[in-house]
Amino acid sequence: MNLFNPYNDKGISLKNRIVMAPMTRARNPDGIPNQMNARYYAQRAGSGLIITEGIAISDTAKGVMYIPGLYTDPQVEGWKQVTAAVHAEGSKIFAQLWHVGRVSHTSNQPGGIAPVSASDIPAANSMAWGLDADGQPGFVPVSIPRPLSTTEVRDIVKDFARAAQNAIAAGFDGIEIHGANGYLVEQFLNPYVNIRRDQYGGNIENRSRFLFEIIDACIDAIGAAKVAIRLTPHGGLYDMKPYPEVNETYFYIAGELYKRNIAFIDIMDQHSRGSFALPDGFLAAFRQHYPGIIILTGGMTKAKGQEYIDNGWIDLVGFGEAFIANPDLVKRLENDWPLTTPDRTLHYGGQEHGYVDYGYYREENN
Repeated sequence: MNLFNPYNDKGISLKNRIVMAPMTRARNPDGIPNQMNARYYAQRAGSGLIITEGIAISDTAKGVMYIPGLYTDPQVEGWKQVTAAVHAEGSKIFAQLWHVGRVSHTSNQPGGIAPVSASDIPAANSMAWGLDADGQPGFVPVSIPRPLSTTEVRDIVKDFARAAQNAIAAGFDGIEIHGANGYLVEQFLNPYVNIRRDQYGGNIENRSRFLFEIIDACIDAIGAAKVAIRLTPHGGLYDMKPYPEVNETYFYIAGELYKRNIAFIDIMDQHSRGSFALPDGFLAAFRQHYPGIIILTGGMTKAKGQEYIDNGWIDLVGFGEAFIANPDLVKRLENDWPLTTPDRTLHYGGQEHGYVDYGYYREENN
């Protein structure tokens, strides 16, 4: 069960157990992936599985400027370059499908309209990456959202399914629904944000309905083996307040997802992002409800990942920011070579610098 040995279980075959986690990089002002993106992902295809940056499912799904989408034909054609480049390196790649909901700014919305959410409750003390009052790109306070109508909720479900079909047309091995980090799906799960009185609000089953309608629509569109989801139980990013039934909510979700036989669940521990950590014992308990493939990301190390796999809590180990400055991260971890620290001022926007120009490790006297 070594991290660096091939993985072939539970319906997925990978060249190792290392996953490149999704990370927003905002390199596409026109929303269309290109050869630079293909180079970026191919450089990091030492991992068995790559999960892309969040990809917008519509023009109203964005909370960050310059992110790519999967809702137009040119975007599909652009992503074909990326998937071909990754497959040429022997890795698999899933598209992370994203709707940020209230974690957005009017400058990211078509015509400057308000972002949408489960309710009109804004994300306090939260920022989006958009245009400031002077028209300059940077971090700006999120705008006040408007609540989605019942019909509009169903329309967004259709947007996810359409984007899933586009992902397969673009050559992706599957899709990951972004149900985490305070974005739209989690806004429906959290009772302090979701104060709806229709069938999408109220008890755990109703608050989870949006999530499962998305999952089921994507399964109908592309098959369960190509559908996955990212979750952040006990997450607090973007004003996601803790609530008493959080464990009950996610254990219910885990059981229902297992019935659907999806590809995997990608869990993020947000402690590395300055938010709440997963409580002791949570993963072991979650595993009892979900025997399928579990990926854990967020502050992972080689030793921690191996320990959690050995304990049977997870199957694959996700690494995020370390991949930015270390395109050869898998080899560095395997050989205990030192890691390069990324320049965080280059994470968002820009072009090649800080994106595809980080170097590979060369052993001394090699």
